[in-house]
Amino acid sequence: MVSSTEIFFRREETAREQVALPAQLFNRCLLLLNHSPTVNVFVPVRNMQLQAVIDQDEIIFVDNHGYAVKDGHGGRLIVLAWKMAFHSPRDSLNEPVQIEVVYYGTERHETHRRLMNEFPKTLDSFEARLNQGEAEDRTATILQFTQ
Repeated sequence: MVSSTEIFFRREETAREQVALPAQLFNRCLLLLNHSPTVNVFVPVRNMQLQAVIDQDEIIFVDNHGYAVKDGHGGRLIVLAWKMAFHSPRDSLNEPVQIEVVYYGTERHETHRRLMNEFPKTLDSFEARLNQGEAEDRTATILQFTQ
């Protein structure tokens, strides 16, 4: 397995909102992270031309076509993030989890609404590939992108 690091840029925050993430979706992401050989899990969301990157504090959603260069580093742009604490205690595994959705750039609520529909379907196919032995060894580096 070849190891690589990808760079992502976090632009200036444009909006933030509190939402409830369904417990089943939260639990699936937590299981993927706990079974990952690295600190990140990369999940392509092909229907939306995004890539999700799961880590212990958040899930970032990256534009597959938005590329930028800053201080000699090139990387893709984060469009939104689901800020959550995967390792915080919960009373029940079946109750929704409160998260913050942070928007960067021009992304708005429609992107989040589409992700709530597309991301669980994407996890179905991603988990099927993992069960067939397909795995990647990648990590993410997130840099600030300010103008």
